[in-house]
Formats: sequence, structure tokens, C-alpha cells
Amino acid sequence: MTRSAAIDVRPIDEDELADWLRALKTGFLREPVVGREELAARAEQWVPGRLLGAFDRGRCVGTLRSFAQELTSVGGAPVPADAVSNVTVSPTHRRRGLLSRMMAHDLAAARDRGDVVATLIAAEYPIYGRYGFGAATWTAEWTVDVPRTGLDPRRPGPDDGGRVDLADGEEVRRLGPELHERLLRAQPGAVSRDGLWWRTQTGAVRFGPSWTEPFYAVYRAADGTVEGMVSYGADDTWGDGKQPLNTATVDWLIGVTPAAERALWHYLCSIDWITSVKSGWRAPDDLLPLLFPDPRAARITTQADWLWVRILDVVRALEARTYEGEGALVLEVVDAWADGDGGMGGVRAGTAGGRYRLEAGRDGASCARTTAAPDLTLDLGDLAALWLGDESAVRLAALGRVREERAGAARTADALLRTSRRPWCPDLF
Repeated sequence: MTRSAAIDVRPIDEDELADWLRALKTGFLREPVVGREELAARAEQWVPGRLLGAFDRGRCVGTLRSFAQELTSVGGAPVPADAVSNVTVSPTHRRRGLLSRMMAHDLAAARDRGDVVATLIAAEYPIYGRYGFGAATWTAEWTVDVPRTGLDPRRPGPDDGGRVDLADGEEVRRLGPELHERLLRAQPGAVSRDGLWWRTQTGAVRFGPSWTEPFYAVYRAADGTVEGMVSYGADDTWGDGKQPLNTATVDWLIGVTPAAERALWHYLCSIDWITSVKSGWRAPDDLLPLLFPDPRAARITTQADWLWVRILDVVRALEARTYEGEGALVLEVVDAWADGDGGMGGVRAGTAGGRYRLEAGRDGASCARTTAAPDLTLDLGDLAALWLGDESAVRLAALGRVREERAGAARTADALLRTSRRPWCPDLF
């Protein structure tokens, strides 16, 4: 028996939550103390079978939590997702295959439930590609030099008949879910938010001892319809001669119309004493810079991979999305981790590998396993990036990550799969 096999990997019981949280905090280098208020808040996340622990002689040394999620595919259709979060292995137990065993356990359960994909936000790039995940969306953060924007400080409000109003947490909890639902149905790559998300974002539920109340603002169109909302904070920085040099930092901003986005960004740049605005996580092709007379006022300070996706059911995933063109492709999909041993301790995650024929058109798509000769051979993770429309098969072929079995097949894939706007996931989970 290996040292890894002697360690028990299993779903935790509810009375083991405090020990699990200590292991979670240890893995993330946070103070390994669990208070009663935090324990009560975290108990709301406990779902039987969805919190996994690795136990060595009774001590929790590894953690993984998953929860039910909806991910918006291209065209707006939601697909059921297994959202993976809170993944740690204690520093005393690294390199023993514990993550592989927890991941195999969770993904096997996700397939049994009928989830189409699994999702996660990767703290480090190299970890999750080996499990068949691919970077399917990217994110960017802008820093706006407010004096350079070219905005007229004498006209801070919207000029379209709408208005921006300050709000409080209770109003955000009341208005936010419906507004986010509108964004969710329009934005490929967006994920669902439950009631607990809104309560933690407004301080009604607190996972830690510290909480700083943010500012909230709501944009209403001329007819009174709520079309945008922002949560933000500000520092208190003064330069020489008592000159205010404060920065507003956006926690999150929802705009379901270009007018709402314009009004909220202009509002943030009109606040007295604010000389810089940090945008928070936005889509790499966000409208933000072009909303100012001088787009150079907004510079990208961070750009990185964001939402990682593992496709669990290739047929349902490819049939869920829409396609701009018409055509057919035969894809040879390689799921190397699930098809190999992977140190999974006898638990099989279930392979998504195989050969699939996709027939796509403007009226929908069909996909089925086939024995026909393949047009493209690619890894499951690369298929995820192509599925949400962000990546180019031609680019991946140039990198050697996609192999053309038929000349021109990569261009055919791009014509079918790429989207005019990039997918974006606004959430960290």
C-alpha cells in the first residue's frame, strides 16, 4: 500500500467542517483559526457529498469543495456545471497524489449527476491542464488616470435621460439578482450567483473577521429600468500640499447595456478627490477604454487566464451552443488524464475522449460519436477554449496543440466556433 493510499479521501461530515476549514486556511497560508461566526457562515456552503477531505490519521490534510453552477454557453443557453473551489493540499502532504484522487472523486460524481462541464479559477497555471481543464476565458484589469480621460467635470451625469443613484446593501440584494440574470443570459462564460453570493458581497454574511462596507451605485434608464450596478471602495491618499490622490477600486460592475456601462464608469471618474480608478476584473475586450474621449487614460495593469473548463459531456456541450456559420467537423478528442492511470486511487473520473462528428448551422447543431476519419486532433482542454469561442484553432495548430488531419480544418473550426466578442466570467469562486 502506498503512502497516498493509506490516506482516506472522502466527503466530510458536517461535524468535520471546522477541521476542514483549518486545513483550507493552512493551504492558503491564512491564519488557521476558525471562529464561531465564520463556521456558521461556512456551514451554509456545506452540501452532503460536495466537500471532500483527505484525512491522515484523523487530521484533514487536503480540501476540495464543489457546488452546482450554471455556465452560459455561446448563444445564451445555460449548461449545468460542477464548480470546483477551495482546493488545497497541506505542505506536509504534497506530491502524494491527493489532489488527483480528490479531483477524480469529484469529477466522477459530476458525470453521474449529468453535469456538462466542470469549472474553476486556477490560482496557478500549471496545475489543472493535466486534469483536462483548459483556460476558456481571460480577464483584464484597467487603471484609469481620471484627469487624462477628457471627461467634462461640469457634466458628471448621464446625458441619455438615465440617472445614477447611490444604494445600500439591502437594495443591492433586492435588485441585483434579476439584473445579473439578464447579464448571465447574454454573456458567454458568465456563471450563476446564488443568494449566498449576494449576502456575502453586501456584508449580510461574513466569512472572516474583517468587513469594510463598500459604496454601491445603481444606474436606471430613462424609463426607470435598472440596467447597471457597481460596488466599489476608495483609499485615503493625499499628496504634498494636501492634494487628494485617491483611488477608487471596483469590486464588481454589472452593465446590461452600453449606456449603463458608460454611465457607471463616467460616474466613478467624476467623484471628487478620485484621481485613479481600478476597474476590477473585466473582459479583455471590454468597452471601458473607448468610453473616454482619451482611451489612453485606461491602461491594462493585469491580464491573465481566468475561467478554466473541463468538458464532461462533449456531445451536450457542442449541441448547447450556437454557431455563426454552417459546416461539419470530425474531432478526435484526447482525454489523457482520464484514459490513463493518473494516480487516482481506483476512482475513474470518466473519459470524455473519443471521435465526434459536429454538424453545425444557424438553426442549431448535432453531435455524435463517429468512426469517420478525423479532421482535427486536439486535447480536451483545448477543446474547452474553442468551445466558448475565445481561442483560435489556427493559433493552436501553429503551437502544435491542434493537429490538422485534413488541410484547412483549423480554419473551418475557427469559422464555426469563434465569436465576435470574447467570453468573460465576471466571478471569482
